[in-house]
Amino acid sequence: MGDEARGLERLSDGEHRFESIRRRIGLATAPLTLLTLLALPMPMLEPRAHRLAAVMATVIVLWVTEALPLPVTALLGVAACVLLQVAPAKDAFAPFADPLMLLFIGSFILARAIFVHGLDRRLAFAVLSLRWVGAHPGRILLAFGAVTAFISAWISNTATTAMMFAIGMSILAFLDKRPGAASTGHDHRYATGLMLMTSFAASVGGLTTPIGTPPNMIGLGFIREQIGVPLPFLTWMMLGVPVVLTLFLFLYAYLNFFCAAGLPALDGGQALLARQRAALGPWTTGQRSTMAAFLITVGLWILPGIIALGAGEDSEAYRFVNRSLPEAVAAIFGAGLLFLLPGNGGRRALTWDEAVQIDWGVVLLYGGGFALGVLSSQTGLAQAVGHGLTGWLPSGSGSFGLLLAATVVAALVSETTSNTASANIVVPVVIAVARASGVDPLEPALGATFGASLGFMLPVSTPCNAIVYGSGYVPLGRMIRYGAILDVAGVVVIVAMVRLLGPWLR
Repeated sequence: MGDEARGLERLSDGEHRFESIRRRIGLATAPLTLLTLLALPMPMLEPRAHRLAAVMATVIVLWVTEALPLPVTALLGVAACVLLQVAPAKDAFAPFADPLMLLFIGSFILARAIFVHGLDRRLAFAVLSLRWVGAHPGRILLAFGAVTAFISAWISNTATTAMMFAIGMSILAFLDKRPGAASTGHDHRYATGLMLMTSFAASVGGLTTPIGTPPNMIGLGFIREQIGVPLPFLTWMMLGVPVVLTLFLFLYAYLNFFCAAGLPALDGGQALLARQRAALGPWTTGQRSTMAAFLITVGLWILPGIIALGAGEDSEAYRFVNRSLPEAVAAIFGAGLLFLLPGNGGRRALTWDEAVQIDWGVVLLYGGGFALGVLSSQTGLAQAVGHGLTGWLPSGSGSFGLLLAATVVAALVSETTSNTASANIVVPVVIAVARASGVDPLEPALGATFGASLGFMLPVSTPCNAIVYGSGYVPLGRMIRYGAILDVAGVVVIVAMVRLLGPWLR
């Protein structure tokens, strides 16, 4: 969530200049793209689809170059569709009222309460100070990454990274003060591994649940609207959990190998973590209320799946609950509880002033991207693009070849632009290509959705990377090398898991 923010204040002067040039190029080429495509003859498209193609190409240019804030580009793209008579305003902006928009808002409010009351920090220190973790550098790295991935499944990847970054930096500060630390020559490698674990585990963990990161819900929206396959909360986790567990274990194994501390134990490390946990104090009323609202919401999210497992999807109980309690309603109900349950100092668990600080930009970005995707389907543009792109696929590639191509393309696009923009760009095209090839579009769409959350090689790939790059412990070369390893592993794991578990999701 919120992964369209760039965190450029943590980049070097050279990278700042690159970003500035990239934006100027976008501002110059976007209007030229629009006018050129409007003027070019496209006899294979009907007039509305022709005009929409020009708008979408312009939006993609602005998204990739980030010449304008991504939400602004999304809104302007939909407005341009109305101006160019692609669709009337009522139809063009209808996706902004989609129930998934309310799922975004409700889950963002819950995440905001978790952050306000420090539940994320409490969980982090509770795990890191366990006796099993102790002062062993490898175990600290494992527990640190596991907590990061788990928290990121429920709140913003960027917020998770920012929080765990502070905890990681306190651990590294302790290492720097350890007698003989400067002479061992090993701590800097371990510091690199801990910082990269902070960023990479947050991005990987976001794949666990539908609300873990915006590309998940963007892909879910396209899959539901264009393929007609609803993927409830528990159904998504049937795929997300194996992907995350496999990818996280691989991430830990190679970071622990390449970035070993070179020490059997960190003297005083466990005491440091125990002191920081003790400093949090006892549970507050606000924390208990927030935890109650969160657990109730999660329970409502998975309730239909539990009923389906017990009574079957044909049972009246399942149909009633599934019809009456969709994920969006559960999220709004859980968020509403925060304004009723008691907080600290006689106030409620969350105030409206705190709630409105959620990332509205992501909400608008999703709505705009979703609207453009729906219009591309309605005007026939998506189908035309799909037929055109099928000629680029190797003959006989079939469903596996398209799944692999979709995952790789989404990952590559996410290296140069935000994950949310990658999902908005790639998923609808992949669905169209699959249909034009006579392939079931569900698996390629899932591959593109998961692949959009990859992209680990550069500081500008995600704000998570930008945050840890600013620590000074992560040389650019190491981020590129280790990020490339995780990108390749991510593609392999996603393709394998989608291929293995995809047939069970319908």
